[in-house]
Amino acid sequence: MDDYDNLLVDRTDGVATVTLDSAAGRNALTLEMANELVSAATTLGEDADVRCIVLTHEGDFFGAGADLSQFSGDESDAPLLRELAGRAHEAIVQFHRTETPVVGGIDGVAAGIGFSLTLMPDLVVLGEEATLKFAYPGIGLTGDGGATFFLPRLVGLRTAKEIVLRDEPIAPNEAVEMGLATEAVPSDEFEDRLEAVATDIASGPTQALGATTRLLTDSYERSLESQLSAEADAIAGATRTEDYERGIGAFFGDGDPEFVGR
Repeated sequence: MDDYDNLLVDRTDGVATVTLDSAAGRNALTLEMANELVSAATTLGEDADVRCIVLTHEGDFFGAGADLSQFSGDESDAPLLRELAGRAHEAIVQFHRTETPVVGGIDGVAAGIGFSLTLMPDLVVLGEEATLKFAYPGIGLTGDGGATFFLPRLVGLRTAKEIVLRDEPIAPNEAVEMGLATEAVPSDEFEDRLEAVATDIASGPTQALGATTRLLTDSYERSLESQLSAEADAIAGATRTEDYERGIGAFFGDGDPEFVGR
């Protein structure tokens, strides 16, 4: 297990679980926690044995936003806010750009930067105790953590503006209907379901899966022609993996392929 003060990182059978457990309480984001998230995202994204990353939490809060006890409530807070946002943004970019599939698991309150962190994973499983809230207007601040990037892509521009302007709590089933989450389950099934989803992904051809999700993400910035070119490069590159050999072998043989993630 990796050694952090605000995170618990466990690697089991190809699944790396990052559990938010802030020393500040309520999983409030501090600069130390943001730095640890950068380290974890970078380390796990480069680990060839990690085939799925799970981002979840300890306690009743996935994230209550930034640790407001650090701030004075005036313009003197700008340098610290900029530094804190910058480090949190680097972590989000690292998680988002990795070709290792990322699964979010939330069964508590996610507000402010905690809300933003729920938008980045490829799949999101919510428990019935989950509550999502943009929350930035409550303290007179604009959104960060990629919220203004991910929200319109997930739910559409009109709904994204509604979430921001009304700033109302979003319940699990509503979040699924909006496209903010993949599925919602009862809290007593949450941990088992989160593990099952991650294990299923980790047993697949994860290099191909990760490259495909990257293609989907990058498609927003490309023309059709450049996207088709990227697809051709990716599918040709996938032929160099052991999983391709195993998949083709199983297709022309008997049984299901046993993928190894490389």
